[in-house]
Formats: sequence, C-alpha cells, structure tokens
Amino acid sequence: MVKVGITGGIGSGKTTVCKVWEGMGAVVVYADDLAKKLMVEDDDLISRIISAFGESSYHEDGSLNRQFLANKAFEKGEVEKLNKIVHPAVARKVKELMGRAEAQGADMFVEEAALLLSKGRPDIFDYIVIVTANKSDRLKWVMNRDNSGQDEILARMKKQQSFEELMPLCDFVIENDSTVQSLKRKSEDLYRQMLKLQNTGVD
Repeated sequence: MVKVGITGGIGSGKTTVCKVWEGMGAVVVYADDLAKKLMVEDDDLISRIISAFGESSYHEDGSLNRQFLANKAFEKGEVEKLNKIVHPAVARKVKELMGRAEAQGADMFVEEAALLLSKGRPDIFDYIVIVTANKSDRLKWVMNRDNSGQDEILARMKKQQSFEELMPLCDFVIENDSTVQSLKRKSEDLYRQMLKLQNTGVD
C-alpha cells in the first residue's frame, strides 16, 4: 500500500485532488475533519482540552464550543497550546486508520493536512505531495466556496506556512494553474505514477 501525505494552502485545490484519488480507490483521511470528530468523541482528548481551557470548551450537550475555543486559542495566542493537545491524538488515529486500510487491501492511503509539514517531513509516508495555486486564484476560489470576505481569507492565508519554502520536503508538486478538469487529469496521472513507482520499487 502506498502511503501519501498531501498539503497545500487554503484554496489550493488539495481537496479536489483527494476526491479524485478517493474515486480511484484511495482511502483518504482529512486531518481537520478527523480532529473535529476526535474533539467530541475521544474521552481522553476531551478531558485534556477541558483541563487546559476550562469547562466552557464544551456546551452542555457535549458539542464543542467552537467560538469559546477560537477566542481562547487565536485571540489569546494559545493556538500552539491547543495544537499540542489535539495533534498527537490525530496522529495516533491516522496510524490506526492507516493500519486498517492496509489490512483491508487498499492500494493507497492518503492524509490531507494543511499542517502536514509543520514539524518537518513525517516519516510514515512514502510520498509527500503539495498542491499549489497563485494567491489571486486561491482568494477568488475560497471567496466563492465559503462566501467569505476578502480580508477574512487573507488573514487566514497569512496565518498559514509559506508553502513555497516547504517544497524541498515534497516529492511531487501539482500546479493548479488551469481548469478543474486539468487539475483532475493531473491528479489521476500522479495517482497512477505513485502506484507504479511503488510496485516497481523505483524511487
């Protein structure tokens, strides 16, 4: 089984790439979605969040108090504190899901994560892929997708890493510089290429 990590800035098109790969048979885990799930289902993680940020981190029905946590983490500069609690739980779950996918005979396992390379290159993947697109296109796409304002999206972009600086850690770059159909074709081609490389043992 080929193990792949994929990253890219907000609006780069990495989710589109992952959806194509899912359609071709890959098992894809979206780190942000997994984190949100674990934050309301993993008892150990829940207790750690409450211990660090207080009982107000959760509503009475057990759902996550996103506004409270966002204020605590982002406005008070405690993002790293929250990440240090959540990321290890996500990493453990990813390894568990990876093992399950391999046992079930999947051809490829993919983790999609904006922060994939925040601590360097993870050693659990065979290949790292980065999806790139120019800033103006990303801004336009996210504004249309999320119905968000330009200033809000630019602020989110500013908080992300410089993905250009991360390219030396990656094996493949998908340039999202044309149409959606072009991006999908590039995704299909790379999927087949990675499977072929793994099957032939060529690096």
